[in-house]
Amino acid sequence: MIKKLMIAAIYALIAFLIYIFGDNILNWFQQTNNILLIVSMASIMALFPIIPYPLVGGVIGAALGPVLGAAVTWSGSSIASILMFLFVRYGYQEWGQRVLSRGKSINKVTVMFEQNAFLAILFARMLPFIPSIIINVYASLSRVSFITYAIASSIGKIPAMLLFVVVGDNIMSSPQNLPITIVVYGIFIALSLGAYRLWQKRAIRPAAG
Repeated sequence: MIKKLMIAAIYALIAFLIYIFGDNILNWFQQTNNILLIVSMASIMALFPIIPYPLVGGVIGAALGPVLGAAVTWSGSSIASILMFLFVRYGYQEWGQRVLSRGKSINKVTVMFEQNAFLAILFARMLPFIPSIIINVYASLSRVSFITYAIASSIGKIPAMLLFVVVGDNIMSSPQNLPITIVVYGIFIALSLGAYRLWQKRAIRPAAG
């Protein structure tokens, strides 16, 4: 228990430091050319989401351009989600599974989630209204394998990361293209949501039978 509390305290301390120096970090993104350092800092910003990551991605996109910015933003977000998965999996999974198994409805959802983990994580990542931290924690507390999570999560992050950097780049260089970008992404999200609901119905039917 003491070890878990210490880890939580360290996490809270780093989050507090990012809250204090957040503006300086965003300014630094616009001034440095060291890609490795930018990826590392982007990972930290995604791991401790005090500043909304879409804002971070927009700043990186404006600084590096849409292609390199998307790659850096995606890398940082993917690394952060994997680190969060490992952090919760090896620090809190035993406790979390006890919590998930208490309610019958939650337990049924978890079983269905584990049976269709790749698609569930993939679609959940594509839907921007599902908080990333919920996906990270829920997957790590379940019995989903690390490989399944890492691949599905990383692929599912690609569309959102592209949006963040393209919006950031458009604001700085071509603001007239911004509405088109948002409309195209909205259509993509609508299609993803429809596919996700269709998959849910098909996944529930065998479980009910």
